[in-house]
Amino acid sequence: MPWKDQTGGSGDGSEQGSKGHSNHSDPHKGPWGEPPRQPNGGGGDRGPRQSPPDLEELLRSGRDRFRRAAGGGRGPGGGSGLAGMPPRNLFIIVALALFGFWAFSGLYRVESNEQAVVTTFGKFTGIEGSGLRWHVPWPVQAVTVVAVDLERSTDIGGTEDRQTADGLMLTSDLNIVAIGIKVNWQIKDDSYEEGEFPDVAKYVLKIENPEGLVRAVAESALREIVGANELDPVISDQRDAIRLEIMERIQSTLDLYDSGIKIVRVNLGHAGPTPEVKPAFDDVIDARSEAQETINIARGYANKIIPEARGEAQRVILDAEAYAARVVAEARGEASRFIAIYTEYAKAPEVTRQRMYLETVEKVLSGTNKIIMDNDGSGTVPYINVNELTRRSGE
Repeated sequence: MPWKDQTGGSGDGSEQGSKGHSNHSDPHKGPWGEPPRQPNGGGGDRGPRQSPPDLEELLRSGRDRFRRAAGGGRGPGGGSGLAGMPPRNLFIIVALALFGFWAFSGLYRVESNEQAVVTTFGKFTGIEGSGLRWHVPWPVQAVTVVAVDLERSTDIGGTEDRQTADGLMLTSDLNIVAIGIKVNWQIKDDSYEEGEFPDVAKYVLKIENPEGLVRAVAESALREIVGANELDPVISDQRDAIRLEIMERIQSTLDLYDSGIKIVRVNLGHAGPTPEVKPAFDDVIDARSEAQETINIARGYANKIIPEARGEAQRVILDAEAYAARVVAEARGEASRFIAIYTEYAKAPEVTRQRMYLETVEKVLSGTNKIIMDNDGSGTVPYINVNELTRRSGE
């Protein structure tokens, strides 16, 4: 039945009420240990005001609830669980839990394109391949997993539209050129023998900032090579040779640092004058194009004329050789004929001399008109025209 306030009344009624509720420690409190609610905010002679909560009681209640939730015990002395466990056993459980968490933290996974560099107390101890691995956790061992097949890139000088300060170079002829390159690099994967320091370990342990190192070395090599060349070769016909030289210089410097980095390729981007002088250089390029066109026309003409001249020279040489052979043959024939005549002359000088005279006269007079004249004019015919007679006889 509802609780009633039995504080009022006197005499027997009060005593009877007090005896009837002797199980309550305070007749002014309700069945749950709290005083009855006062109407109109309390006050007056209707009963005592509500007291503030007891802090020690709240703390005690909270401890009891925590013990019941942790071990199911009902009290500090008679329950089971962590609250009723001896301190030694509780310490062992906590230590085992911490050790399990520490040991579990040593598990790690290495992908197929990765390698793990393991150090023990800061000293390199080995390389681990792909798979699920375990190492002695901190502070004994440390693991650094890196992707060895990943191709990284570093840009220097920006693009043609957005040039940066690191791409402005001074050439040997004191011209400023804006140039940009892209360096593609990755970790070396060379084989190594027992006791050697692998390249991936060099990359992890010897270099603090690989990206910064590649950038600094590439920019230094670019400035050195561009500074050793004039402007025209850099922006025109020597670009490929300069690119290869830059790549070799970067790789040799990185090998000198023992960095474990391999340069895959170097792409030479834009290379030209600064915007302030670009119009003048465009005029120079146009003039150079016209000069090259004129040179090509001249070379075409030379390719046409030179073979003809060579053929004509060869023909003259062959004619001269033929003439020389003919003259030599004729000279040898004349010499042979002279020797034969001299042989006959030695045998009969008078006869040979007369014959030679007659042959010479015949050869000399063969083309002249022959007229025979009578010396004294006493003959019937004063002269005879031999050529006319010969012509008529031939008809």
